[in-house]
Amino acid sequence: MKKFIALSAITLASFASHADVRVNGFANLVSGITTASDETVFGYDDSISFLDESVFAIQISGDINSKMTATGQIVARGTNDYEAEFEWAYMAYQATDKLTVSAGRLRVPLFRYSASSDVGYSYHWVTAPRSVYDVGFSNIDGAKLDYSSYAGDWEYNLQGVFGTNKSEFADGILSGKDLLLFSAEATYEWFKARGVYGTNVSTYARDDIDETIEILNTLGLSDLADDMYMRDDRGTFIGLGLEIDTFTYFASAEITVTENENTFTAKSTAFYATAGMRVGKFTPSVTFERLEDDDEIKYTDQLVGLSAAILPTATAIVTGIQQSAKSQYDLVTFGVRYELDPSIALKADVSTYTDNINDDSDGTLIRFAVNYVF
Repeated sequence: MKKFIALSAITLASFASHADVRVNGFANLVSGITTASDETVFGYDDSISFLDESVFAIQISGDINSKMTATGQIVARGTNDYEAEFEWAYMAYQATDKLTVSAGRLRVPLFRYSASSDVGYSYHWVTAPRSVYDVGFSNIDGAKLDYSSYAGDWEYNLQGVFGTNKSEFADGILSGKDLLLFSAEATYEWFKARGVYGTNVSTYARDDIDETIEILNTLGLSDLADDMYMRDDRGTFIGLGLEIDTFTYFASAEITVTENENTFTAKSTAFYATAGMRVGKFTPSVTFERLEDDDEIKYTDQLVGLSAAILPTATAIVTGIQQSAKSQYDLVTFGVRYELDPSIALKADVSTYTDNINDDSDGTLIRFAVNYVF
């Protein structure tokens, strides 16, 4: 990665000497603490932490010619000890007034705030709702088409994306190929609606899971092991978002459904609904979130008829891996944002976390944030 950053820096320096370069940036300094010593919520505990959700980034862009631009974004996250990485590196071609073609490392338009989910200043929360936005990957290496136009009084935007992805996720490596995603967004005055559909072929590798599934092979259950692995398995993503914003009052909601049928992971449904109002420099809000994985335990039919010698071990593996991967929780957050100046926002929120699988994991999280852009 260091070699890549150095090479990219040299490339950008060369680019800067031949183009009109614009440098922008943003930062989110986020601190959080739970209210009791036995509580852990999203990695926070009763010792205040400034690392889990803090982000610093610089974005460099410039015009190559009248139709082409190049953009790179270097991001340092607290969870990675602020090790800088290139998360965006792409070129965009303005084919027509309505159509733009981009290629390189791009943000996937999965959500309403996908393009700005790291830019805390762009929304009223301390961070975007994790039930929906905390997915396995957010960037791809590929191409994207953007088409924007009007239909009467409606403004609409259509996007199509194709590419591959690879990222660290839940202590493992998630990679995907043949990713294909379509999104459509329509706006009429104070109302906005958005829909998205995506599919890709995914592989997930994590040592402890892989080693446990491998035991099924030693028991002679190779077909069951193949079903449990996530190896080139096709998954789907469906999302819908609605938003009302009269500037004084606003309300919005997003719901997503993800599913990989031929693997150990469960079908997952996540949504949030939020509402608030702008009163001078203050923006109080309330948000409800829910993440719910399907309760079904798959592949139990393949356990029927197994001998007593291997049934307990096979059952423990099949049920244990699936149950450990499930997540079900509700989150209610009361927050407030204060506009310190046109480029700095101060935020605070209190969230109550309810684990619908394990009552002992319930907790209350308090967070503070400083978001700025330049």
